[in-house]
This record gives sequence, C-alpha cells and structure tokens, in this order.
Amino acid sequence: MDYSQFLHMREELSLVVVLLLLFLADLFMSPDAHKNDGKARLNTMFPVILMAIHTAINLIPGTTADIFGGMYHYVPMHTVIKSILNVGTLIVFLMAHEWMKREDTSFKQGEFYVLTLSTLFGMYLMISAGHFLMFFIGLETASVPMAALIAFDKYRHNSAEAGAKYILTALFSSALLLFGLSMIYGSAGTLYFDDLPAHIDGNPLQIMAFVFFFTGMAFKLSLVPFHLWTADVYEGAPSTVTAYLSVVSKGSAAFVLLTILIKVFAPMINDWQEVLYWVTIASITIANIFAIRQQNLKRLMAFSSISQAGYIMLGVIGGTAQGMTALVYYVLVYAAANLGVFAVITIVALRSQKFTLEDYAGLYKTNPKIALLMTLSLFSLAGIPPFAGFFSKFFIFMAAFDAGFHLLVFIALVNTVISLYYYLLIVKAMYITPSENPIPTFRSDRCTKWGLALCTLGIIGLGIASVVYQSIDKLAFGI
Repeated sequence: MDYSQFLHMREELSLVVVLLLLFLADLFMSPDAHKNDGKARLNTMFPVILMAIHTAINLIPGTTADIFGGMYHYVPMHTVIKSILNVGTLIVFLMAHEWMKREDTSFKQGEFYVLTLSTLFGMYLMISAGHFLMFFIGLETASVPMAALIAFDKYRHNSAEAGAKYILTALFSSALLLFGLSMIYGSAGTLYFDDLPAHIDGNPLQIMAFVFFFTGMAFKLSLVPFHLWTADVYEGAPSTVTAYLSVVSKGSAAFVLLTILIKVFAPMINDWQEVLYWVTIASITIANIFAIRQQNLKRLMAFSSISQAGYIMLGVIGGTAQGMTALVYYVLVYAAANLGVFAVITIVALRSQKFTLEDYAGLYKTNPKIALLMTLSLFSLAGIPPFAGFFSKFFIFMAAFDAGFHLLVFIALVNTVISLYYYLLIVKAMYITPSENPIPTFRSDRCTKWGLALCTLGIIGLGIASVVYQSIDKLAFGI
C-alpha cells in the first residue's frame, strides 16, 4: 500500500492529531474539580490553542487528488469549506471556555472537546467523499457524537430530552437515506460519484431513491417539513452546542448536498429542482411565521436557522458554480452573525439564566457592548446594509435569479422583510422596552471577548473585503 496517499488528507490527519492530544490530556486529568487527587483539571485554553494551530496550518489549499480508489476526492474548495468549519469550531471553543470552567460542572471537560472534534472529523469525510459509503460513514460519525453533545448537561431534564429527540429522529432520517442509497446501487450498480451520472436516467426507482436521500439530508439541514425536532433540540441543548449545531453542522450539510446534486443527480436536475423549489418556499415562509410567535430566544433562533437554511437552498437550486460560490460565502457570513448571537445568549445565560425576550429588556443600559454586538449580528442575519449579511443575501439571490427562479427570489425577498420584524423585536427589547429587573452588569472573560471580536470582524469585514468572495469564486469551478 502506498502510504503517501494519506498526505492528501492533511486536514483529517491534523484533526486526528488534535483529537489524540486532547484525549490523552483528558485521560490524565481529574474528572472531578473538587476531588483532591493530585491531578489538575484540563486547561480549557489547551483545546483553543490546538484548534487555532490546526486552523492556521490548513488554510492554504492543496492540489486536486483522488485516493483510495476514488472513495476520497479532494479539490481546493474543500479546504475553503473546512477552514470555515474550523473557524466556527474555534469560536465555539472560545464561547465554551467560561462554561467549561464552572465549578458545578457534572461532566468531564475533555469529553466536550473530543465529541465536538469527532463530529467535525465526520463532516470532513462527508465533504471529501467520492463514494456514497464514505459519505455515509462521515454522516454517522458526525451525527452520533452530536446526540451526546446535545444531551451533555445530563442532569438537566431539557438537555436529556433534546438528546433523545435528536437521536431518534436522526436514526429514522439516516435509515431513510441509507434506503435511498440502496436503491441507487440497485439501479446503477455503483456508488462512486464520478460513475453514477452515466447510469442515472430518472426512472421511477431513481426518483424514489432521490426522495429518500433528500429526506435524510433535509433533516440535517432542518428544512420544512423535516424541521420539527429543531426548536426543542435548540432550546434543550447547551447554548454552545446549539451554536455549533446551527452553524457548523448546517454549513457542511449544505455544501455536501449541493456537491452530490451536481455530481450525481445532474441528469435529474429538473426533478430535484422542483422538489427544492417547494421545500425552499415552505422553509423560509413557515419558519419566519413561527419565529414571530416565539418568546424564548433559543427557540426564536431555531426557527431563524430553518429560515436561513431555506435561503441557503437558493444557492443549491441552480446547481451552478455561481450558486456554489454564493452558498460558501453565505455560510461564512452566516457563521459569523449566528455565532455572534449565540455568544451573547451563552454569556447572558451563564450570568443570569435568562433566555426570553422579556428578560433582555434594558440590556443596553447595563451591558451596552454586548447589546451592540447582538444588534450587529441580528442586522447581518436580516440582510441590512452595510453589514456582510446584506452582501451574502444579494449574491445568493443573484445566483437563484440568474438560474431562472425569479418568483422564488421574490418570495424570499418578501420573507426577508418578515424576518427583519422578529429580529427587530430583540433589538426593541434591548434598547426601548423598559425593565424593572434588567440583566445585571457583568464582564466577559478574555476568551469570550476574543470570540465576540472574531464575530464582529466577520460581520463587518466580510462585507468590505471583496477579495473573500472573489477567492471563493475562483475555486468554485473546480468542484
């Protein structure tokens, strides 16, 4: 065997090294902060430093390669999307720093980092898969540890319930997806992405196979009507896990879906565009309507993420290189804005255990900097200029419009106005609504400040630095 093939998997190898170092460090640390056994607690800066190094050494794309008989396929665009996931994970680790240092934790800190990076490794395999079996292995590697993360606060009823709901629905969605893959193999005789288009002719069995496959992927993206788990899971999971689930998991699934539709199901483009058309409309519209009714911020952001997934589908539906560029750029900007919102929710929850719109009344008076960042993040999610969210929405609308979906873009634009309403409800609560018992003034720890700074830089800088979009666009044609 030629072991030099592994050199083309430098992101995966680097992540495995980080995983092993964290596992060994955690192995020799005390599982109990109050136990006087001579062992120290895991230094929560250690995972942050390792993740920062891993991100930095994998920023430069390599050369295109097919290894392991074509089961693993690498193109430079993969480095871009993996780097976005790395930065998102790094910000989540920064957000989790203070949470991990609590004295009342009922878990061993290292488990959080090992589980999180295990899911990230699965996403890497999904992104670089050239064969449906490799894709499915990556999908399950990402999904199973995610259920453990959601139920991480094991002595909180909501967290355990959210983990149970997630794993049950994940099992059913994975079973449907695998059933669809078996139909693809039965009708085509191969599961290699490069070989399948020659055998895809849109016969009834293949249409049914696509429906089952798309159902499984729509669950991962929380698209309507496969979204019913989202609000309960987002509310029950720890806030840092919710942030990770809403950004990193969703971003990888969206990229993989577009890649497979372009590579495998290209001969059935009319069929899957029809499905995506109605799913996109339903996701954006229904999620926005339900978001207006929410009082709990985590549930509101859950429906916001369903709506954002619908917007991401605007980049998918055309099946073009322009759509790929718009999708990747949208995920990057969405990550910065959404993580900014969840960073604020996390730190407020740690300090005051408050999650509702009413609780945020008067936040501007007691914590003006936190309120300002929350406002910038919400404006970016809503697509208000001059923030990066405006440009990401413009590019993704343009991709769908150029692909001929004019009515769909119009419906998405109308829904953007609706989304602005419920985002402004949060801003109104922070700046205008009076409160007799506002959230007290507090100071964030250094890691949280770094995380907030990265989010702010992304919200403002990504809209100004046109080189980011142009660099992504140069790599989109080689996917």
